[in-house]
Amino acid sequence: MELSNGNIGLILGIIVLVIFIFSGIRIVRPTHRGLIERLGKYNRFANPGFNWIFPVIEKMFKVNITETMVDAEPQEIITNDNLNARVDAQVYFKVKSDEESVKSSIYHVNNYIYQIVNLARTTLRNIIGTLTLKSANSERGKINAELYRTLFEETSSWGIEIVRTELKEIDPPSDVQDTMNKVVKAENEKVAAIDFASARETVADGEKRAKIKEAEGYKQSKILHAEGDAAAIKLVNEAADLYFIGNAQLLRKLEAVETSLSNNAKIVIPTGSELVNVIGEMAGVLPLKFDK
Repeated sequence: MELSNGNIGLILGIIVLVIFIFSGIRIVRPTHRGLIERLGKYNRFANPGFNWIFPVIEKMFKVNITETMVDAEPQEIITNDNLNARVDAQVYFKVKSDEESVKSSIYHVNNYIYQIVNLARTTLRNIIGTLTLKSANSERGKINAELYRTLFEETSSWGIEIVRTELKEIDPPSDVQDTMNKVVKAENEKVAAIDFASARETVADGEKRAKIKEAEGYKQSKILHAEGDAAAIKLVNEAADLYFIGNAQLLRKLEAVETSLSNNAKIVIPTGSELVNVIGEMAGVLPLKFDK
C-alpha cells in the first residue's frame, strides 16, 4: 500500500507537532524556581512541577533556592599593628523562593555568587584592617557579626538571604605565630606556678590552724587539770576548817602538847583521853592500857 503525498505530509506534520510539544516541556524540581521569558522579556513565574514553554519564542531560567556555601578565598590582610594575617571566611546564603526575590537574583545583580565572594573579601579587609592581630583573634564573634550585617544589608535588593558567616582562619606569619606560642606558654607556666604557690599556702594555713587547735586543746587540758587540783585543795581546806572548828578544845590541847614536847617536858595524859588517840594516830603508836 502506497502512501499518498497528503498522508505523508500529515504524518510529518504530526511528528513535527509532537517534537514541538515535547521540546517545550520543562520540569522544575522543588529545589528550584523558574523564570520564563518571551522574546527576551519576562513573562511568567514557573513553580515546581510540569511547565511548558513555547519553543524558540520562550526560554526558561532556573534558579536554585537551597542554602549555598561559598568560600571567600584566603587573602593576606595587613592588620592595624602592621602584621600580615591570612584570613579566610565562608558565607552561607540562599535565594528567597518568592517570585520577586527570584526575579531580583537574576535581574538586579550579575552573578550574585561572584558578587557575594568579592563583597565578603572587601568587608573583611575593612574590618580586620582596623584591628590588631591579637584583638582580631580574640574578637572573632564581633568580626562575624559585622561581616554578616554588611552582607545582609548589601544583598537585600538581590533577593538573597544571608544565613550566616563564619571565619575559617586568621593566621599570622609563621615567625609571629612562634613568638605568640612562646608568650602563651610562658603565661600558662606563670599561672601554673601561681596556682601551685596558692595551693601550698592553703596547705600551710591548714597545718597552722591544726597546730593552733592542738595548742589550744593542750592549754585547755592544763587549765582543766589545774582547776581540778584547785577544787580538790579547796575541798580539803574546807574539810579541815570544818573539822578543826568543831574540835577547838582538842586543837588547844595539841598546841599545848607541841609546846611541852619542844622543851622535852614530860606530861601525863589520861588513858581514856581523846588527846591520846589523836597523838597516837599522829605517831603511829597505840595507847597503853593499865589494869586497875
